[in-house]
Amino acid sequence: MRMRRYRQQEHESQHGIDLAPMLDFVLNLLIFFIITAIFVKEYALEVNRPSSFEQSSAPSTAITVGVFANGEISVDGRTVDLRAVRANIERARTADNKAGVLLVAEPGAKNGLVIETADQVRQGGITDITFSTSE
Repeated sequence: MRMRRYRQQEHESQHGIDLAPMLDFVLNLLIFFIITAIFVKEYALEVNRPSSFEQSSAPSTAITVGVFANGEISVDGRTVDLRAVRANIERARTADNKAGVLLVAEPGAKNGLVIETADQVRQGGITDITFSTSE
């Protein structure tokens, strides 16, 4: 008879798996992720785009340098060689010390030629370069 009671008690204690510790663990993980998600900061850059109504009061003194798909380079409408870009930029810079450069490249222009032209402009003494594409 004793054996029977012992087996009956043992059988009742192994009735199922105790899920309480697993539920406690999952609940703690959920609370942890909710709390840490609150402290995550999103970093972004604010972009101030000019409206169509804004116009600068100062006249624009930009030297236009064009790079074409056929490999030609022009400075202010004159076709020049790559080696002559620096001399033309230096001459234009002596006329206006605060002038910038607008580097316009056609869609078919080679990237290497555009970069070499920008390097020649920098060597000519102007670091204010604005890149653009022609349509």
